[in-house]
Amino acid sequence: MKKKAPREKAGVRRKAAKSSEPAVQQAEKTTALLEIRKQIDSVDERIQSLLNERAGLAKKVGLSKNAEGKTVDFYRPEREAQVLRSVLERNKGPLRNEEVVRLFREIMSACLAQQEPLKIAFLGPEGTFSQQAVFKHFGHSVRALPLVTINEVFHEVQAGNADFGVVPIENSTEGMVNNTLDMFITSPLKICGEIELRIQQHLMGKVQDLAKVKRICSHQQSLAQCRSWLDENLPGVERIPVSSNAEGARRARDEVGTAAIAGQAAAEVYGLSIIVSNIEDQADNTTRFFVVGRKLFNPSGHDRTTLMLSAGDTDSPGALHRLLEPFARRDISLTRIESRPSKRKKWDYVFFIDAEGHVESEPLKSALDDLKEHASLFRILGSYPRAVL
Repeated sequence: MKKKAPREKAGVRRKAAKSSEPAVQQAEKTTALLEIRKQIDSVDERIQSLLNERAGLAKKVGLSKNAEGKTVDFYRPEREAQVLRSVLERNKGPLRNEEVVRLFREIMSACLAQQEPLKIAFLGPEGTFSQQAVFKHFGHSVRALPLVTINEVFHEVQAGNADFGVVPIENSTEGMVNNTLDMFITSPLKICGEIELRIQQHLMGKVQDLAKVKRICSHQQSLAQCRSWLDENLPGVERIPVSSNAEGARRARDEVGTAAIAGQAAAEVYGLSIIVSNIEDQADNTTRFFVVGRKLFNPSGHDRTTLMLSAGDTDSPGALHRLLEPFARRDISLTRIESRPSKRKKWDYVFFIDAEGHVESEPLKSALDDLKEHASLFRILGSYPRAVL
């Protein structure tokens, strides 16, 4: 028995060693995790220090331009577009391009707002896609001013009560927003930028069951963008056009049996549940917005120009051809041509044309010089950076 004792003790020691292996491994993992977290803390400190350094430099830029100026005087959309394009070129992951651009947009927004935030008018109320477009383009360090109509957005910017305005101009499914186009016929405002916003439409309300939905309230554009889904899933339900998706969400909150079609932001603002997500008919449904302001800006290198033109007698043969020929001769791409009543006399129209390039850069500059000779009405509505993402 005495000779076997050492072997039994050794066996016990071996079992104890085996049972302690997981604990050792866990301790090693914990130590490695703590080390990674210390590295993250160190990176965070450097990021915060660099952010404050950047904010200080941005402040110096503003002071060097005009110590008494307002924030709007320091805002340069062409410069921001250049910064964001450089961000995309540098990005090697793992963060997606959209996330990196969003982060840098917020950094620039915060740096610009050190003295006072920009005042941005938009088609309200809160919870609309127009508000989402404001934050996508300007970041969250702005004062967003919701207004009832597109007309009011133009008027507030023109009066100087808002620095810029954001208005919808076209949807990839339903086409142009004519009210916005018509405002440019009489307004002196300029287009300073464009925003492309992916539109995800959700059916929302206080009810959880489609069978309990008695009516659907939404902006007419959203109703049209979801027409096929509604025809298939809610064919007998009344559809009520309202002034905005947010107004539809408000009614869904207050009225029994009412549902709304709107974005995620509206559901959060009005305390609604998403009944069915992503009911838009086109998966790539996108709305383009214009940023309107009081002056033109310099070229960014990747720009688009919007013109308002008239050939005078639009019934005469070749009238439209004479307006387009200067672009064709120089191989300038035209991305949009629309016509609207001029409101000067019956059957008289103006043309809205989007052309690639900036008014100060060739070959567009030469094309516009030629165009002035053939157009009875010639207005540059804006030369602005193309949407980055």
